[in-house]
Amino acid sequence: MAAGTLYTYPENWRAFKAQIAAQYSGAQLKVASTPPAFTFGQTNRTPAFLSSFPLGKVPVFQGDDGFCLFESNAIAYYLSNEALRGSRSEASAQIMQWVSFADSEIIPPASTWVFPTLGIMQYNKQATEQAKEEVKRVLGLLNQHLNSRTFLVGERVSLADITVVCSLLWLYKQVLEPSFRQPFPNVTRWFVTCINQPQFKAVLGEVKLCDKMAQFDAKKFAEMQPKKDAPSKKEKANKEGGKQQQQEKKEKKEKKEDKKASAPAPEEEMDECEAALASEPKAKDPFAHLPKSAFVMDEFKRKYSNEDTLTVALPYFWEHLDREGYSIWYGEYRFPEELAMAFMSCNLITGMFQRLDKLRKNAFGSVILFGTNNDSSISGIWVFRGQDLAFTLSEDWQVDYESYSWRKLDVDSEECKTMVKEYFAWEGEFKHVGKPFNQGKIFK
Repeated sequence: MAAGTLYTYPENWRAFKAQIAAQYSGAQLKVASTPPAFTFGQTNRTPAFLSSFPLGKVPVFQGDDGFCLFESNAIAYYLSNEALRGSRSEASAQIMQWVSFADSEIIPPASTWVFPTLGIMQYNKQATEQAKEEVKRVLGLLNQHLNSRTFLVGERVSLADITVVCSLLWLYKQVLEPSFRQPFPNVTRWFVTCINQPQFKAVLGEVKLCDKMAQFDAKKFAEMQPKKDAPSKKEKANKEGGKQQQQEKKEKKEKKEDKKASAPAPEEEMDECEAALASEPKAKDPFAHLPKSAFVMDEFKRKYSNEDTLTVALPYFWEHLDREGYSIWYGEYRFPEELAMAFMSCNLITGMFQRLDKLRKNAFGSVILFGTNNDSSISGIWVFRGQDLAFTLSEDWQVDYESYSWRKLDVDSEECKTMVKEYFAWEGEFKHVGKPFNQGKIFK
């Protein structure tokens, strides 16, 4: 098993590829990205560093046995296991195809579009508009490929997914606002599924998708540019004496800039400007406008989890349900013809649940897979706070919901009571489905 140290600077998306691969393979990877272990712009300029890595760029990898590698794709490949690399020659070739695709087709237009929004490149309208069209073309190709696939190659995460996700990371964080990504639902579904895998989360943390397309900020660009000239200006000010107030102002500004960026990075590495991002505003509670309800959702969930569904949880639900404060909805997956293997269909449900994590406090759902491989359907019953379909209240919850048809149920109807009983208990005739129960998942 590979073991060694990855030298990089903080939040380097190129280094993320190797780190995520190591999470999957179990490689013993140490990361040196901060002083004293590594100082970008200093450590990578020393003779000792350059003797092993003559380009002076990062990330680079040095094994505990002395084995050295530069170039992020090579490092990620070395740290991967057979499952990530592809066990068959055909799969391996397809994986390398997508790794090359990321470098040649995604990174160039992504850099042209995103860099100016981070303040590290001058804005050029013509170049940016052309880059947007290139990104649309790339997303369209990916969307078509993922139309009937959970992952890019095979039926589980591979190095292809890791590489392409990392290449798309800044696009999704900075500029791919909901209206832009709307025509490419398969790509967003796949992207969010990947970043919510434990191995991705361990490296990337929580990734917030862009709410509003970032624009070029001339002021930020001006602030980011003169960093390397700051020492000479300071020396000039000291020579001339200057005014004390002006000197203090300059020193204060330099300290502020030091917090934003520790050192200038090569232009091609857009992740170096993570610190240039503005602080994200706290999201508003989509349910804040609703009056307090007497129905305690958490108490019902405890009953459902710990006691018998038919004799305890369901009676509690109907006795305490606030019909004005909550609504019940039936959702059915619109594309059953695309469902193949049962485990892949269940991945769709699991991925949706993961992307709705912040909705849990105000919702409960039971979603069931019916039928068998290549002949199945997905449907479920959801209980939401308020009378509206909850997914429409927040853009963060809209990744999957358009793949389902939704119908609000009359809470006091026999149809509703029957469906709630069957879906909550995972047993019954399910006459509206016409397929046998396969397995279910609970959102709570």
